[in-house]
Amino acid sequence: MAGGVKKPVNIFKLKNLGEPKEVFNWRLWFAVVSFALLGAARGVDEGLISGAFNSKQFQSTINYSSYNKVDQANIKANVSAMVQVGSVGGALIAFVVCDRIGRIWATRQLCVLWALGIAIFMGHGNSLGAVYAGRFIAGLGVGQTAVVGPIYIAEIAPASIRGLCTCFFTGFVYLGIVLAYFTNYGCQLNIGDTTPKRWLVPTSLHIIFAGLIFVLTFFQYETSRYLIKSGKHDKALEVMSRLRNLPSDHEYVVREVNAITLSHHAEMEATKGAGFMGILREAFTIPSNLYRVGIAIGAQILSQWSGAGSITLYAPDLFSLLGITGTDESLLVTAVFGIVKLVAAVICALFLVDFIGRKRSLLLGIALQAISVLYVAAFLTSVPQLGRNPGYRLSSSEVGPSKGAIAMIYLSGVGWALGWNSMQYLLTAELFPLRIRAFCTSLAMAFHFANQYGNSRAVPVLLLPTSQGGISSLGTFWFFTAVTILGAVWVWFIVPETGGRSLESMNRLFDLPWYKIGRYGNLDAEAQDEAFDEKQLLASRNNSAELKSTAQHHETNSETKNSAEIV
Repeated sequence: MAGGVKKPVNIFKLKNLGEPKEVFNWRLWFAVVSFALLGAARGVDEGLISGAFNSKQFQSTINYSSYNKVDQANIKANVSAMVQVGSVGGALIAFVVCDRIGRIWATRQLCVLWALGIAIFMGHGNSLGAVYAGRFIAGLGVGQTAVVGPIYIAEIAPASIRGLCTCFFTGFVYLGIVLAYFTNYGCQLNIGDTTPKRWLVPTSLHIIFAGLIFVLTFFQYETSRYLIKSGKHDKALEVMSRLRNLPSDHEYVVREVNAITLSHHAEMEATKGAGFMGILREAFTIPSNLYRVGIAIGAQILSQWSGAGSITLYAPDLFSLLGITGTDESLLVTAVFGIVKLVAAVICALFLVDFIGRKRSLLLGIALQAISVLYVAAFLTSVPQLGRNPGYRLSSSEVGPSKGAIAMIYLSGVGWALGWNSMQYLLTAELFPLRIRAFCTSLAMAFHFANQYGNSRAVPVLLLPTSQGGISSLGTFWFFTAVTILGAVWVWFIVPETGGRSLESMNRLFDLPWYKIGRYGNLDAEAQDEAFDEKQLLASRNNSAELKSTAQHHETNSETKNSAEIV
């Protein structure tokens, strides 16, 4: 505090990193929200497809009733999961698109693919093949959103609130889910199931979001990190100045741009500017980078097979399984489920991820999720008739535990929002060096969607009784329980804390042997930070001393010259 004026405090800081108050301005939040909206792509689809598919009008257009039970389960799984199949391809090509045409144009082209695929799906003309094709093309666009959105946000956000900003993306996933759930519920009540509008109106949410995001990109600028990577240093400085709401010659702006530039030059020097093969070598032959790739891929596998994604996707069916009767009631309970997850995501973004850290927030979420699926598994084990007989009526003694199981589904959504679903994007976006960031994020998201596809494709079949080739509902939830507990152990030993650290200083987390990084990496990195700060301070003092000595030397010479002139 100087001159009696209090220094402004930002409530979202994990620790004081010295950002000027101007950094937290409307331009930053507008850019964050514009690209966080990309999260709605997944949310809208996950929230819509189950309700749309269950519409009698949609089922009649594909002659759904003409198939046997096993074929019906496979068709439902294929239609639901076809976006994930396309998303695998979308995630894999995203890094090429991001690095070749930039984050802004990558967003525009994915919006076009997304809207085009949904248009084909909506006008499929009674063809199951067109349904698959449309959802696959939409998936090519949706798959890129999980790469482009978090990368853009992570690259423009100040280090102290990068977690908050990136979690906006997760928040919009849930906003999309809530809007989709309530649109399905509203159409079921007000339009009924006697017209194609019942499923066409909710599905149009896809095109609305794609169009809105496409328009918003024309009000945003490319990230400074991409511009520096493209050799446009002056433009990068200009964009950073605008985004930070500070003059281009301000110390904070100059220091941030110089840090990005030096980090990129060091990466290029280390790889001698090699092309795609150089990126592969850097990602898989440098131990610290390979460890990061393992974290990103492991997070996708363990999060998707913990079951929370399939609970979101098939929420109406699972609530019916646990005792909710009637289409209207099932859709309403599902819509409330979406609100619970949205609120949990907001709480995580505002009060957890940049306060208690990424790792603690993730472990808290996994713990809540494990308790939830364990209870549901135990309930289904005690009432096995629910999985065998869809028309089974609960006894009076089973109604209470059934309501408890429904509450636990809600709690699992809270755990998912606090833990895996927020961290799988945040960790992936902030772990990697600039040169390989787009590639490694694409690779991680490809695993994300591949496992999401496998899970969403498998769950309808897994829920079938063992006589029909499944493992029954209780077996499915016991499987989810085992994976969730395994995930908690993995996070404890493998994942380091990344909060409050600039993207350029992330390397310091991975200097220890691999088996110590998860538990001690952050402590070691903080020790390196202190040593680096002391070195910088010493260098600054030496520079000041040199400048002072030089000034005195010039002053002495000037005085000598003046004396000589006087003589």
